[in-house]
Amino acid sequence: MNGTAVRLDGVRKRFGDVVAVDGVDLEVRTGEFFSMLGPSGSGKTTCLRMIAGFEAPSEGRVLLEGRDVTDLAPYERDVNTVFQDYALFPHMTVLENVSYGLKVKKVSKPERRQRAVDALEMVRLADLGTRKPGELSGGQRQRVALARALVNRPSVLLLDEPLGALDLKLRQAMQIELKEIQQAVGLTFIYVTHDQEEALTMSDRMAVFSAGRIEQIGTPADVYEKPETDFVAGFVGTSNVLSGADAEAVTGSAEAFTIRPEKIKLGKVDEPVGPDRSSAGGHVREVVYLGAFTRYLVALDAGGELVVVEQNLSTSSMQALQVKGEAVLLSWEKEYNRTVEQAG
Repeated sequence: MNGTAVRLDGVRKRFGDVVAVDGVDLEVRTGEFFSMLGPSGSGKTTCLRMIAGFEAPSEGRVLLEGRDVTDLAPYERDVNTVFQDYALFPHMTVLENVSYGLKVKKVSKPERRQRAVDALEMVRLADLGTRKPGELSGGQRQRVALARALVNRPSVLLLDEPLGALDLKLRQAMQIELKEIQQAVGLTFIYVTHDQEEALTMSDRMAVFSAGRIEQIGTPADVYEKPETDFVAGFVGTSNVLSGADAEAVTGSAEAFTIRPEKIKLGKVDEPVGPDRSSAGGHVREVVYLGAFTRYLVALDAGGELVVVEQNLSTSSMQALQVKGEAVLLSWEKEYNRTVEQAG
């Protein structure tokens, strides 16, 4: 991937006394699938809207492929946006919906038809061009909205929680499909979501937002395995953060650290632990059986709690539940301890 598709330079956005985006610097590379992940109110959607031109920054600049577009209207920017509600015209056919934007731009009828057909092929809906939106499933409508954006051949496609209205199984299927489409067309996708699984599944890189700022930028593996702050550790995956005396009892340092639940081994109290492993004794306070795996909440003898997740390769639900209340020894490779910054 070469070049920078989108750059935000010191971007701030205020709504009255509320600072929604507080000094964001960001570079999105040409051709990558980039996700902006964060809870409601973290500033991710406002950033997307400033890239699209729907909101003007209070401070800072927005650049598309090196060109300053901060003061340009949405239609003057080479971007298209796909929203959660699809906003399809119910009285038009799928083909008419997809080609509508080209009609507005006065593209000739033969060309707009061909481009609409090509766009529908990209999203695997070539045989549904004569149907109306009301005859389609949620996933199909989502793909029509995607085709309508792709038909304009933008340099950047912005997606604002487009899978939010779909049920879990369809959403998971569409995550894979969206990524495949993005790779096939080679466009830059900037994707806003509050769903960590979506961001981890689809992104080449991702930015984790909190309170109007970016906490961390990196590949999904880096953000998950090497969280830089306690917020990232908690928001992207299940949080296990120990600090102060609780941390010192385990690592010998009061500095806050995190350890992912699936890295921890649940063992017997008298089990030997090698020098390359951290360990902590405790008792199982709660057991949650989830079919493919079981989640254990362990209260540590020295203070604090850790969540442990184990796959149920040979454990039944009854066996898992019987562990509740038992004394255990937790251990894990020291290399999996990650020091994190704490808010405030």
